[in-house]
Amino acid sequence: MANEFATTDDAPLTASKNSHAAEQAGQTLIEPKGDSLVGRAVTINRPAAELYDYWRDFSNLAQFMENVVSIETLDAKRSHWVVKAPAGKTVEWNAVVTDEAENSFIAWASEEGADVPNSGRIDFKEAGARGTVVTATILYDPPLGVVGKVIAKLFQREPAIQARRDLRRFKQLMETGEIATAAFTQEQLQEERN
Repeated sequence: MANEFATTDDAPLTASKNSHAAEQAGQTLIEPKGDSLVGRAVTINRPAAELYDYWRDFSNLAQFMENVVSIETLDAKRSHWVVKAPAGKTVEWNAVVTDEAENSFIAWASEEGADVPNSGRIDFKEAGARGTVVTATILYDPPLGVVGKVIAKLFQREPAIQARRDLRRFKQLMETGEIATAAFTQEQLQEERN
């Protein structure tokens, strides 16, 4: 019985103590791009198939991802992303789906020439009566390296901060049909989004 626990590791990639856990669990990123690793998870009271379908239509993501300006679908596997960066700037890249399993996961990588090279994977794992555990694992290279990461953190544009917020907003949208905000007016809502 003790050996069974020693050979299995179902921790997320960002928390696993077993360096080979990703390969054992089949959670490898096909085209890893980036040196900074971010991982976040949330349990959403909806079936995996519903969440997967919503996420797979990339144009939906701008509805709950605060820093996403736009996502244009180029074809079945490719999309063009425009994302807010610090100091009122934007960064852009084309992303390609590198692997996917319907209702289970989607893996992607940015194409050459990306302003922010990145790759990642979103997993949808059934959690019984609780719904689905959605786990986002992202690798990225911040512009300007460590300095860029610090600046992004100051402006609340750092992927680790955004991944947590975006998954929370995704949960709200999928469970209630809306995203909670503290804004009282449309002007305040626009300021909050900027």
